[in-house]
Amino acid sequence: MQHSTSHLQEIDRLKKIEGQIRGVIRMIEEQRYCVDILTLIAAACNALKRVEESILERHLRSCVDASFEGGSAEERAEKIEEIITLLRRARR
Repeated sequence: MQHSTSHLQEIDRLKKIEGQIRGVIRMIEEQRYCVDILTLIAAACNALKRVEESILERHLRSCVDASFEGGSAEERAEKIEEIITLLRRARR
């Protein structure tokens, strides 16, 4: 069972992150202070984590929810395994 979930609202956030990454590159090229570079890297990582969380939440509320409402036991088991794998990967 394949569900279509729009993540278009994340594009603006990702473009801001892209700008932050370009800023990190520019700061390195300009040999800026290490702490300033690290601060911008941390901000970009945190912003990317928020995008990840948003997409995961939307996945749970749409795709996973739909498989539990109308899917077979096999589909539900697949979704549970999928979520376990995602959570394990996120903890690394």
